[in-house]
Amino acid sequence: MSLLRDIQDAAINSGIEISTVLRKCKVLSARLGNSEFKRWVDQELNGYESIDDLPSYRILTVQSKGHFSGPFGSGIKNGDIPLICLPKELRESLSKAYCTQPISAYEALIKSSKGDNFQEQWPPDLVALYGGEIYQNMSCMTAWKTIPYGLIVALIDTVRNRVLNFVIELESESPDAGESPINKPSISRDKIAHVFNTTIYGNVGNIADGSSNINQTATLNVHKDDLSSLRTELGKLGIPQAELDELEISIKADDKKEVIKNKNLGLQVTNWLGGLFTKSAKGVIPVLQGLTANMITKALFLYYGIE
Repeated sequence: MSLLRDIQDAAINSGIEISTVLRKCKVLSARLGNSEFKRWVDQELNGYESIDDLPSYRILTVQSKGHFSGPFGSGIKNGDIPLICLPKELRESLSKAYCTQPISAYEALIKSSKGDNFQEQWPPDLVALYGGEIYQNMSCMTAWKTIPYGLIVALIDTVRNRVLNFVIELESESPDAGESPINKPSISRDKIAHVFNTTIYGNVGNIADGSSNINQTATLNVHKDDLSSLRTELGKLGIPQAELDELEISIKADDKKEVIKNKNLGLQVTNWLGGLFTKSAKGVIPVLQGLTANMITKALFLYYGIE
């Protein structure tokens, strides 16, 4: 079996860890002699040194919660923290989770979890400085970012899908590309770079980054500001009506102008997506595949009219 076919089979097989798939890609990167692909594989395997190096799919939109204590024994457990209460320069970092760890760390998280959401604690100094400015007459004892289980599942799935797209496109250009001697590929370096940029960093949509540039063959008849057409198309993808009801509530709760301005899904819709994948992972709703995840995201961006 050729190396490209071996990687394809491994990427399709959910029983094979994505870190194992990436190690096969490390061999492929040596044969291709493409430094960008090699660097991406190494970063996925070993982690990213800086958040500035993170691909968009490793930056997740999250909410913050905390425990609060008030007078006469009063308090709030798991209270939502509205970031508007905090200085503007802090809001961006507190509304995001930056996933810098090796992909194997997130695989281990999923394996050890029972489907519960994950937490990233706020720095204690931040809690001490601003904990009294969130709820009136109450102090924040501890605070954390809530990272939906489903978004970590989707992160891993995104890496798997991008590897699969890369090797499929590479094989279509040169079936023997994976069998070449090291640094002597049977395909031009410019073509390899093009395939890499369009499949790994380019037009491959995913749940984590909400990219609207999703390259799929299926047609989605979703019209701008038309919830009915959105519900119809998502229903065809297998999303239950109860979930579509929750999505409609989430869409109305988000600031549409901000979504369109930033070209990024709002917090409530992002949380709905995370919850959808959590329920899928637990078997509450049918298992969602990578194609479906991409199509859901594409449908949402069509609804907002984002190109």
